Amino acid sequence: MKTLIYLFVIGFSCFSIAQKPIFTDAKTESATVYFNSAELTHSTSAALPKGTSEIVIKNVANYLNENTVRITAPKNVTVMSVQFTTSYISEYEIDETSPLIKKVRDSIELVQKEIKKLQNKRVSESKIIELLDKNQTVSGQNTGLSIAELTKMVDYYSAKRNAILNEIDIINEKEQKLNDVIKKLNSRLEINTSKQEKSSNGKLILQVMSDIAQKADFEVSYITPYASWAPFYDLRAESVTAPIDLMYKAQVTQKTGVDWKKVKLTLSSGNPNQNNQFPILQAWFLRYAQPVAYQTGYRNQNAAMNIVQSFDKKEKDYLAESSVSDYTTVNENQLNVSFDIDIPYDILSNGKQHSVSLKELKLPANYKYYAAPRMESEAFLVAEITDYSQFNLLPGEANIIFEGMYVGKTYINPNQTTEELKLSMGRDKRVSVKREKVADKSGTKFLSSYKEQTFTYDITVRNNKKETIEMLLKDQYPLSTDKDVTIELLDKSKASVNEETGILTWDIKLKPNETQKFRISYKVKYPKDKVIGNL
Repeated sequence: MKTLIYLFVIGFSCFSIAQKPIFTDAKTESATVYFNSAELTHSTSAALPKGTSEIVIKNVANYLNENTVRITAPKNVTVMSVQFTTSYISEYEIDETSPLIKKVRDSIELVQKEIKKLQNKRVSESKIIELLDKNQTVSGQNTGLSIAELTKMVDYYSAKRNAILNEIDIINEKEQKLNDVIKKLNSRLEINTSKQEKSSNGKLILQVMSDIAQKADFEVSYITPYASWAPFYDLRAESVTAPIDLMYKAQVTQKTGVDWKKVKLTLSSGNPNQNNQFPILQAWFLRYAQPVAYQTGYRNQNAAMNIVQSFDKKEKDYLAESSVSDYTTVNENQLNVSFDIDIPYDILSNGKQHSVSLKELKLPANYKYYAAPRMESEAFLVAEITDYSQFNLLPGEANIIFEGMYVGKTYINPNQTTEELKLSMGRDKRVSVKREKVADKSGTKFLSSYKEQTFTYDITVRNNKKETIEMLLKDQYPLSTDKDVTIELLDKSKASVNEETGILTWDIKLKPNETQKFRISYKVKYPKDKVIGNL
């Protein structure tokens, strides 16, 4: 019976040892960041026995898509299953067989024994004080002590009690110092049990089978949603005759739970979570709907920029990249653009934006000023870029620095259908634009059942700069879809007129300190019992 029990204990012990998981840390090697996710690649290794084993890979992302996990293992190692978790039992993670951990554990045990001795000594000293206090009450008529004997006893009690209290103070000081030692040893234990500066809660549990006992290297990759990047640009122009210096940047953010240290970084415009199923057309049936009224006015700078028609084209050669570009490789395929960066980057898992410089470009530009004084009383500098598809630009915000001065922000949208990319370089207060109503040329007349209103405006443009500028000046007159409302353009000052939109365009040149004036006049006739709200 004893033999059976002994064999059972041995067998159970061997089974327990065989089932002990193998812990290993994942080292982040590279990160491919998309607009709304990232693909992380880790490397790790483990000493495998022959047969089946359970490997716990620590320090992976706190959340990942299990369907995207890919494991690369040696040929003689079979990965049977992969499971992701954030709640694996933590006490199993400490490898007590490690010499560093054992040394710290032994030191903690010795210090705890010394603290226990001090605590026992303090209790003994306290009991002595209690005993002295109980026997300190004496009475002359009961004890028969003389004055000399009483004085001698009081002196002894006082000296003894003071000596014990001093000893207790020394014990307390020693215990405090030893507690400080314990804290330091515990902090060393935490460092020894976690090699990462910041360890995540994510873990991958692998069930593997190895043909032989060996040290196996693994590569792990997966997609996590808690990372993103956005294009950002710096646009610099020294004058209206110089090309634009464009710094192509990226703002990278990640909260995966894993700090990226010295990783190979790739930024991609692709979307790994996008539905890849191609669309199928169905029958298209028309149906009636309520009419929608569209407003023809322009309410902001971007809307005003949409009516820019065409500028003079100048073909210039694209100038090559500078130093930052030497470390970035641009790969363009049919579906997306990616930037492979050779410089290792550190990006912490704190959710803060991390600026990454991608490329420096010189964009040949043709500059013109644009003004629509009916909407804005200032002139805008516009840079026109031809053949812009070669620069692999993506939609994003841009800082504008013109003639060494920060002007503001603009938005680069390369997803246009026009042949030229038009960049708003901001307002220039040194080009003044004024639109004033001419009172003696404007007025209202009543003709039987109709009302006739005449509107006349003078537009004054002045160039206060030291160089000649080109300007696209625009204004407009109203249009009518009602047969009872007639509109007549009286004066256009040689502007080109688009009768479908009512937009007048002047393409002008202004020399330094030159002023030019233009007049627009139109007449509106409509029934006098009607009111036009937006005239």
